[in-house]
Amino acid sequence: MAASRLFKISAKPRAPLRLAAGATFAALVWHTSPSILSGESTLSLSGETIYRAFDGVARASRAIYAISSIVVDYKYSLWGLPLGSSDYRSKLPEVHLRAAKKLLKLCEANGGFYVKAGQFVSSLRHVPKEYSLILSSLQDQVNPCNINDIKEVIFKSLGEDSLKLFRSFDEKPIAAASIAQVHYGTLRNNQEVAIKVQYPDLEQRMKIDFTTMAILSKSVSMVFPGYKFDQVLSEFKRTISLELDFIQEGTNSERAARNFKKNKSIRIPRVYWDLTTSQVLTMEFCRGSKVDDLEFLKDSGVNTVKVAKALIEAFAEMIFVHGFVHGDPHPGNILVSVEGNKSFSLVLLDHGIYRELDEQFRLDYCKLWKALILLDSQNIINVGKRFGVGKYSKYFPVIFTGRTLESKSALGTQMSTEEKKSLKRELQSLRMEDISSFTESLPPEFLSILRTDGLLSSISSKLGAPRRMRLLSYAKYAIYGLATHSYSNPDKYGLSKFRANMSYLQLRAYIEFMAFLFKIKDFKLSIAVKLKRILREFTEVTQFIYDVMVFSLGTL
Repeated sequence: MAASRLFKISAKPRAPLRLAAGATFAALVWHTSPSILSGESTLSLSGETIYRAFDGVARASRAIYAISSIVVDYKYSLWGLPLGSSDYRSKLPEVHLRAAKKLLKLCEANGGFYVKAGQFVSSLRHVPKEYSLILSSLQDQVNPCNINDIKEVIFKSLGEDSLKLFRSFDEKPIAAASIAQVHYGTLRNNQEVAIKVQYPDLEQRMKIDFTTMAILSKSVSMVFPGYKFDQVLSEFKRTISLELDFIQEGTNSERAARNFKKNKSIRIPRVYWDLTTSQVLTMEFCRGSKVDDLEFLKDSGVNTVKVAKALIEAFAEMIFVHGFVHGDPHPGNILVSVEGNKSFSLVLLDHGIYRELDEQFRLDYCKLWKALILLDSQNIINVGKRFGVGKYSKYFPVIFTGRTLESKSALGTQMSTEEKKSLKRELQSLRMEDISSFTESLPPEFLSILRTDGLLSSISSKLGAPRRMRLLSYAKYAIYGLATHSYSNPDKYGLSKFRANMSYLQLRAYIEFMAFLFKIKDFKLSIAVKLKRILREFTEVTQFIYDVMVFSLGTL
């Protein structure tokens, strides 16, 4: 019986995986053939090009093996279990955990874009928690590239004598990640700079890896029709493509700097355009430590909650006001620079990935957050319809604020036990097709913001900031965002900011009042519980005394 079950399971994905292997090999040949067609030398073809092709085949083979074993595990482990049954619910997290560990090994073995893919998945808020937990351990750190290869990229980009433009150039990198490594240097005027150099042949590697990922995605969808990865893969490919263009990264950096020119707590390194190309980026060197380095912050006397507040407000301003959002705010891209007397500034690095929000989307997102804070169910549903998610809009409060649409819990607090039970019952009735339909129907901007919000939530939690602070900051800047649209004339910006502040204060007063009422309710409930306990204990003592007296009288 077991053998027949295993046969039925493994036979189904076999054809798609054969297709994946064949198509991947064809893709590898296709992507390496230009060197042959262009008349590349036999020596070069038999050396570097052939090594690159075999390396691509090895990465693709590992990916096919890992994904096929995950597919078989899901099929075999959940075979015959009714969807939503207690057996299914208890087994599913175990399979998620095993699958996540296999993906972790795959990403670590293949490195490069696979590490990026693992980090991307771990930051998505709608993936199972087992994936987020396991894949979040991935570090975007690799062994440095050979310095001669790095110099070759610099020479091709800036000219043969380009290193003479620097007074010093440290050949040992200060950081090495998936697509580039960074070297410290100084210019002729002693200005300290960071030189970010892209690894050679990245575009060819990207084509091969993304071809493999796309084919595997379609293969998995053939086995599990309810799983659709097209939009997630498309968003990931978009972000990586942006990262490979250092000219675009420099442009994004300058635009972000203009947006924050009045904010003294935010620093963005200056770009040196005469030493920058699509593969080499030279920028101001800024000192600091990672935003989640708690030991550094403690030793420097910097208040971690204030750091979290500055970080959240900076990104809230990007999302709700600027509509131009840094898409990769992991701790390595955000430094805390101490500036004496326990003051600090945040240094934002790595501006390759940005999402420019459509103006109508930005306004609708502002309206959504105002409705979320007030638990205005009608406006939440209305905005959800404009986003194209229909009935699934009722889950927005759960995703962003941890409350249900019918919740009686105060903002920033946990749901009641009864609310959790009710939500759990409802979520258990959802099929994978429902979840996939929800994510597929979301605008692309939404997925970007979900990922950014997930990363920010993780950092702020580590810094000890209460969740309520993030929610209130979002509410404040959502109101600012609506106000700046209503009063877009620069001459009236001060007036719009004043009105937005007044609107926010009204909203904040309402939230605080509701929180106060909840505290009174909780206080009354706790008093009632204590009185009941005292009464019960008094009754028990009285009963004990009565029993003793009866016993004593009976013995006389």
